[in-house]
Amino acid sequence: MMLLRSSSASPFARKIRIAADVLGLSDRIEVTPADTSDPAEPLRTQNPLGKIPTLVLADGAAIYDSAVILEYLDFLAGGGRLIPSGEARFDVLTRAALADGVMDAAILTIYEQRWRDAATHSARWLDHQSGKIARALAAFEAAAPDPAAIDVAAIGLACALGYLDLRFGGKWRADHPKLVVWLDAFAAKAPAFEATRHREG
Repeated sequence: MMLLRSSSASPFARKIRIAADVLGLSDRIEVTPADTSDPAEPLRTQNPLGKIPTLVLADGAAIYDSAVILEYLDFLAGGGRLIPSGEARFDVLTRAALADGVMDAAILTIYEQRWRDAATHSARWLDHQSGKIARALAAFEAAAPDPAAIDVAAIGLACALGYLDLRFGGKWRADHPKLVVWLDAFAAKAPAFEATRHREG
């Protein structure tokens, strides 16, 4: 049994849970929460960075970060399921990196608000992050993914949009109608998207 150190609110951990379901590997993974702010958390010995998600294998070896874990799960499932081979691989991985960038920028925005006193918030830093998100979403809106494809890029984008819904009230939706339609189609094809949605409380 593999162990996924995770948090239900993390979009990066959500990617792994959705991928595992799509690949039929969920029954081989036990999901356990990790408190990244706790100095005594065993996660820090499993992953020196103390970051989630971290996948701990049966022999105790750990794999991180989410992109590497996704590639490992695709390998376990026979390969080519979520990450294509050949030239198409690089298009998918590039779009996956763009989706990850949205998540990174959104999380850094939340951290600025959560970890620093209001008086020390940097408007310049927050604008820098919001600009990344805006440009990435504009690129996805201009070339919306194939709604029939469930690959690492699609899973990443769905989780990025889900995180924007969770932490930013879904404000992205007003200016990105194609992505709204795409996300609804993705959710219908991948029931794990709704099953992994973070619920407060």
